[in-house]
Amino acid sequence: MSRKPIIAGNWKMNLLQSDAKALYEGISSFVSNYSAVQLPSVVIAPVFTCLNQVKEIPCDCGCNGTKLAVAAQNCHWESSGAYTGEISVEMAKDAGCSYIIIGHSERRQYFSETDEMINKKAKAILAGGLIPIICCGESLEQRESGITDSWIASQIRAALDGISSEDVAKSVIAYEPIWAIGTGKSCDATEANRVIKMIRGVVADVAGQSAADSIRILYGGSVKPSTIEEQMAQSDIDGALIGGASLKADSFNEIIEKTMKVAV
Repeated sequence: MSRKPIIAGNWKMNLLQSDAKALYEGISSFVSNYSAVQLPSVVIAPVFTCLNQVKEIPCDCGCNGTKLAVAAQNCHWESSGAYTGEISVEMAKDAGCSYIIIGHSERRQYFSETDEMINKKAKAILAGGLIPIICCGESLEQRESGITDSWIASQIRAALDGISSEDVAKSVIAYEPIWAIGTGKSCDATEANRVIKMIRGVVADVAGQSAADSIRILYGGSVKPSTIEEQMAQSDIDGALIGGASLKADSFNEIIEKTMKVAV
């Protein structure tokens, strides 16, 4: 089954509003040269304070597609309340977001987010009409202990618990080999594809083969312009969740361009 790739830029805790605006303009001017049919699904995720500097760009060719979509980097599962420092799905939607990243390895590690919390967030995002980008991945210790597959499978089962097959099919998963991010170690494309194919099998077990065939699963381990073509040539990798290389328009645009050559 043909799945439209996603190239998503996670800006993390970087950029002031003026810098975010300049980066957005560099990306938007590039994607504006193409139709949504030609492009992968391009998504950028600024910090909350910079959401007002970016906007979604609908396609003008009549295909009802979007050239550039916006994501929030996190959310709370409640719609409102005494949760200082949090934002709701409705607030993210009101700010122009179509996607929300949840379960990122940094949120799990530094802020003690649990599988149960991520499941609650996924349900809230889907109920609010947005698309969750659900992150999963293993540490170096877990990989060296030989529990990569069982660890990630448990994360996916927990994240999707109680979610309908229809909503699972709409969702996005991002596999992050934590041990290969900023460490100098690398996860080669064939191994990344093996893990992602395993994830797709877990989705099939949880939500059925149709959902597994539809859901897009991204790779998120130090993606660069020099690696994207090999990654996108794999059978089960449906795009990338990009950190550092998304903070410069030239490198991010090059990743988009190379993805178009290989997979769109």
